[in-house]
Amino acid sequence: MLMTTKPMFDLAYEGGFAVGAFNVNNMEITQGIIEACAAEKSPCILQISKGARKYANIRFLRHIIDACVEEYPDVPIAIHCDHGDTVELIRDCIEDGYTSVMIDGSHHSFEENIALTKEAVELAHAAGVVVEAELGMLGGIEEDVVGLDAEEYEKNIEQFLTDPKEAREFYDRTGIDSLAVAIGTSHGAFKFKSEAKLAFDRIEAIMKTCPGLPLVMHGSSSVPKEFIDLINTYGGDMPGTMGVPEEQISKAVRSYGVCKVNIDTDLRLAMTAKIREVFATKPAEFDPRNYLGPARDAIREMVKRKLHMLNSAGTADEVVRQWKKLGEPMPAYYGEKAGV
Repeated sequence: MLMTTKPMFDLAYEGGFAVGAFNVNNMEITQGIIEACAAEKSPCILQISKGARKYANIRFLRHIIDACVEEYPDVPIAIHCDHGDTVELIRDCIEDGYTSVMIDGSHHSFEENIALTKEAVELAHAAGVVVEAELGMLGGIEEDVVGLDAEEYEKNIEQFLTDPKEAREFYDRTGIDSLAVAIGTSHGAFKFKSEAKLAFDRIEAIMKTCPGLPLVMHGSSSVPKEFIDLINTYGGDMPGTMGVPEEQISKAVRSYGVCKVNIDTDLRLAMTAKIREVFATKPAEFDPRNYLGPARDAIREMVKRKLHMLNSAGTADEVVRQWKKLGEPMPAYYGEKAGV
C-alpha cells in the first residue's frame, strides 16, 4: 500500500531499523526490489531520480509502481523523488503521485539552501507530501549528482561533514521531515581509496541537536565484491572499487537515528554482473528474458540481504498499523484511481 515515509520513520527512529530506498529505472529492477520486500515483509521506498524520469518516461515508471501496489497490497511503499534540484521538479513529482520528495540544495550556500528548501516544503506539505533535504557535501558521482572529487573528499572529509548546530537551524527554519547528512559516505562505485569509516560521533551530535529528526544516508551502497568480480571476470574493467562496509551501515541504523538508507549503485552492479555473465557464458543467447531474468533474480537476492542489514525485515505489518493509526489519506493521484 502507498503511503508517505512518516509511518515508516516514526517506528524506525526508535526501533533500530531503517527503510531501504532503492532507485528504480525499469521493470526488472522494480520487480526485484518489490519481490524481496514482499518476501521479507519489509517496507520500502522506491526512488525515482531526474535521470530515471528522463530515461524511462515517468508515466511508464508510475504504472510499474501501480502494479507493485496492486500485486503486493500488504507492502508499505513510498514513492520518492531522489535529488530533486528545483521547485519545478518537485511540483512535477507531486503531480505525478509521489508521496515523498527530496530537495537538494546542498551545493548552494547555507542561506540559499534554506530558502530553496523552505519553498519546496511549503509546496509539498500543502499536498500532504513529506520532504527530505540535504546539508553537507558527499564525494563521488552518480547520475546528475556530482559531488566532490573522491580523493579530495577523503583527505578533507571533516570540513564537508554536516555541522550539528547548522542542522538544528536548518531544521527549525525549513520544517523538513527528514535530513540527508554527510557523515563519510560517497556516491557511486568508486567511493574510496581505503576502507570508509563513518563519522559516528557526528551522527550522535546531530541526534542531540535535532532530537527526533529522521536522518538519511546517501551514497550507502556497499559495492559487493562478488558483483565486481563477475563484471571483471566477464570483460569488465572496474578495479579499485570500494563501498561502505555493511557492518558500518548496520551500526548507524541500529544504534543511531538513521531511518533511510539509499542504495542505487549495488542495484546497477548486480544487474550488470549477471547480464555480462550470461553474454559471456552463452554467446548465442539473444532472448532478453534469458539475461534480464537472471539480473532480476540477482537484484532480488541482494535486496533481501540489504533488508536484513537494515533490520527492516518483518516490520511491514507494524508500519501498516502505524499508517492506519495516523489516518494518512491516500495520495491524490492514487486516490483518484481508486475512486476515493
